Amino acid sequence: MAFKDQETKVAAYEMLLAQQKALLAGETNLIANLANASALLNQTLSNTVFAGFYLYQDGELILGPFQGNVSCVHIAMGKGVCGEAAETQATVIMVDAKQRQNYIACDSRARSEIVVPMLQDNQLVGVLDLDSELVADYDVIDQTYLEQYVAILMAN
Repeated sequence: MAFKDQETKVAAYEMLLAQQKALLAGETNLIANLANASALLNQTLSNTVFAGFYLYQDGELILGPFQGNVSCVHIAMGKGVCGEAAETQATVIMVDAKQRQNYIACDSRARSEIVVPMLQDNQLVGVLDLDSELVADYDVIDQTYLEQYVAILMAN
């Protein structure tokens, strides 16, 4: 993210949450909401090379709405950052793709990643996956706000 400081980053996330709530008003279709959510994330987070969702189906993650280049379609539970976040049902931040052993390289431009599990009634729905072209682009601020972002999506 090309934010000049933490205060600017927090303000951008506050705006992102407000915009997402407005986009969800009156719309209950999950796929439509995820499509708009991925576009909003892609527009807001300038270093993003992938902003999208993998949906849990038949024991694996299946590519859902996203913004970015062609991506992996099937991800097994526990495999890669997405599979790890889905399996543990906890947010995972990957600081440097080149240093991660359990990394699935779908886009060579991705250097860091954050994956947030999507839960509804304590059941896994899928994951939010963001990849950045910068090493160490994600931190606790991103985690805090992206977990709120997913909660807003899952409450709709």
